[in-house]
Amino acid sequence: MSVKIRLQRHGKKGKPFFHIVVADSRARRDGRFIEKLGTYNPITNPATIDLNVDSAVKWLNNGAQPTDTARAILSYKGALYKKHLQGGVAKGAFDEAEAEKRFNAWVEAKDSKVQGKVEGLTKAQADAKKAALDAEAKVNEARIAAATQAEADAKAAEEAANAPAAEETTEGEAPAAESTEENTEA
Repeated sequence: MSVKIRLQRHGKKGKPFFHIVVADSRARRDGRFIEKLGTYNPITNPATIDLNVDSAVKWLNNGAQPTDTARAILSYKGALYKKHLQGGVAKGAFDEAEAEKRFNAWVEAKDSKVQGKVEGLTKAQADAKKAALDAEAKVNEARIAAATQAEADAKAAEEAANAPAAEETTEGEAPAAESTEENTEA
């Protein structure tokens, strides 16, 4: 019986979610499986992978063949590296404690890289939000300035329209005032 480590698709249309399983190669993609090793969610950024590394290494040592995507996931989480280190222990290159120490150092380095990416994405998102708010503030300031200018133009036009009428009444009143002065003198 040929055993494969592969993905089982779950989730809605357009929103995939996968289970990482060990299954007989003759079984359907989403059908019967032997053991569930973990989950993989490609929707999140970075992708969320939950994997039982020890169980995956056990199946790799027993001859299970991962598919291409499953191999990439196992490599990303360090299952293939742990299997490689166990080969070194079996050959006598180093002991089990040294292998565990190397694996833990690799996992810490990988976690720091992932954390750096998450922080970078968070910072980029915050910067984009700040830039959008600044752009919106500039647009609002321009809109307020345009409205203020329009009000000032409207007042100026109104004053210009009222000014000739005021001048006419002033001119009309002035001769009347002169005539009253003339009447008092006479």
